[in-house]
Amino acid sequence: MRIAILTQPLKNNYGGLLQAYALQKVLKDMGHEVWTVDRPFKTKKIKRLLSICKRLILHYLFQKNVLILASPTVKEEKIIAQHTNRFINEYILRTEKINSKNKFSQLKKYDFDAYIVGSDQVWRMEYTPGMGAFFLDFVSKRTNIKRIAYAASFGVDQWEFSTKLTKRYTHLAKKFDSISVREDSAVTLCKENLECDTVQLIDPTLLLEQKDYLQLVERDSIPKKKGIVMSYVLDRTTEKNIIIKKVSSYLNLTPLFIMPEKNFSEVGIKAINHCVFPPVTKWLRGFIDADFVVTDSFHGTVFSVIFNIPFITIGNHDRGLTRFTSFLKLFGLQSRLILSASDLTSKIMDEKINFEQVNQIRKKEQQKAFSFLLNKLTSHHENVS
Repeated sequence: MRIAILTQPLKNNYGGLLQAYALQKVLKDMGHEVWTVDRPFKTKKIKRLLSICKRLILHYLFQKNVLILASPTVKEEKIIAQHTNRFINEYILRTEKINSKNKFSQLKKYDFDAYIVGSDQVWRMEYTPGMGAFFLDFVSKRTNIKRIAYAASFGVDQWEFSTKLTKRYTHLAKKFDSISVREDSAVTLCKENLECDTVQLIDPTLLLEQKDYLQLVERDSIPKKKGIVMSYVLDRTTEKNIIIKKVSSYLNLTPLFIMPEKNFSEVGIKAINHCVFPPVTKWLRGFIDADFVVTDSFHGTVFSVIFNIPFITIGNHDRGLTRFTSFLKLFGLQSRLILSASDLTSKIMDEKINFEQVNQIRKKEQQKAFSFLLNKLTSHHENVS
């Protein structure tokens, strides 16, 4: 079967890249031909203009030392993303670029038998303006094209769509052969707002085994490290730095940060070499070698579980807290979530995680997910458009 995966644009987000890689690999291992629709990341012109205006005000009115043009050019972006782009080019087969709504018609030439939407926050309003494509509004009315959602995420546990959009997406959702979602709250959101039944399935990164990721790391010959706290924090704050410092000190470990040293928007072209995202395999090596993990990332939490590393997750409201609570609840790991430095205790850092039990749950969830994919990709198409 020829399958197209529709997910968030592939850029510098390690979790986003690895969930795209994992789902494509799983489907290929099942014997399918698989492409990921190449939707380049684009910053809205209005958003870029507002950013420039804000920086002009800070620079001239408040005498702040900020860059006026803080977004990298295409050439500069290639430097920043040189390692992540290499991973994409080597491991994720993509279609031609679909950089506008009208270009989706070009996918017809691939003659896909199925479209799979997911995983990641593909149905989160804030991250996906013009979401019709993620409900497959562009797909031909041929009744033999399967429409499937795999572990699609809203990212939040409240309904964000207007009445008009809800009506439109309800109509489109009913054309799907089957819908699975990533969070338990999403099951309820779909039932109450899209009038459709769904099943909760795990993120595709959890469908691969440790050895699958180890093979990637070994191909790049990433050197090992010892005695480290893997510190994968997307939104660095003083409080989060305090948490990392406390954990490192208490456990007598060295913090390891796998992120660019500098932010381009703050330093510009002069320090661009310090803005480069490390290789995906270096990021993976950090989890493999870690004695402990501190993260505010959903996928940072997921890979701690995959590699059976003790961890603390710092709740990240802006990026969708329900993603964390749903995942941790599924594996009985709710105690690993903290919301502030005051929640950090020696008890949490000393507590042993029963990874044998966690791995048993994961195995059960894997079987559930594989059964879903096998069944939905081989069963007769009953949908009528």
